[in-house]
Amino acid sequence: MSKAADFSDRMLSLGLARVSEAAALASARLIGRGDEKAADQAAVNAMRDQLNKLDIAGVVVIGEGERDEAPMLYIGEEVGTGDGPGVDIALDPLEGTTLTAKDMPNALTVIAMGPRGSMLHAPDVYMDKLAIGPGFRTGIVTLDMSPADRVNALASAKGCSTQDITVCVLERPRHEEMIAELRSTGAAIRLITDGDVAGVMHCAEPHLTGIDMYMGSGGAPEGVLAAAALKCMGGQMFGRLTFRNDDERARAKKAGITNLDRVYTRDDMVTGDVIFAATGVTDGSILAGIKREVGYLTAETILMRSKTGSVRRMSYRNPTG
Repeated sequence: MSKAADFSDRMLSLGLARVSEAAALASARLIGRGDEKAADQAAVNAMRDQLNKLDIAGVVVIGEGERDEAPMLYIGEEVGTGDGPGVDIALDPLEGTTLTAKDMPNALTVIAMGPRGSMLHAPDVYMDKLAIGPGFRTGIVTLDMSPADRVNALASAKGCSTQDITVCVLERPRHEEMIAELRSTGAAIRLITDGDVAGVMHCAEPHLTGIDMYMGSGGAPEGVLAAAALKCMGGQMFGRLTFRNDDERARAKKAGITNLDRVYTRDDMVTGDVIFAATGVTDGSILAGIKREVGYLTAETILMRSKTGSVRRMSYRNPTG
């Protein structure tokens, strides 16, 4: 059996769900406790332990940082038993450490897996991102458009007023001008404090989340994770790396990127079929957070396969004793 055929095994996707669930359950005891580092470390430890039980020859391509910055789940770390298909893994053991520490919405554990060589090795720099949901012709919005033009184009495609468009934006000083321009169109803006993987995912289910479009700059590694989610859920995404200094440009070159101005589409960032799992830590628009009752913790996970377009939601009730 070929490696690609091995990878399409549906049981592997259920194993991935267990990985994200383990990370979420481990961080649950630190929700609202004000300790970001402890919450992140608990999720990292649990995610790594579960990954190493899977029959894969995995390499972390999007992880906790370079080896000298992160002792576990660092970029380039080999995970799994070594028996099984060679796979790329992109992960964020706790997307929204601040959200978890403050018990704010939309903290998730996130992991994606694809065949070896299927994911962009994005350096730890910023990426200018733009995403919309499924059902639109390709290129209806682009990174080269102004923020206002994007809103106008999407409203026209949907056959609605710009006032009926809601844009999700990460609340940062660098986005103040963009936010002002978006508001000039009459569009609504949902500001989020952290967690732009969830922000992009919101676009894919506007009927549930009320979000039509995501835009703004955030971490490039998170951009690849978000692209993996949209590859499964449907929707368009564009990303362009942005650099503040020569050190960041050098990071990109070290990651094998030669065209520093390239605009990446969703399918440029994730070239092969992937599986994706996310588990809610705190309540959010996409997933319920961890629920406590005496003797039990319950987690909700979304598990998706791009090959089939399947989206499975699972509730996992786990005894704490």
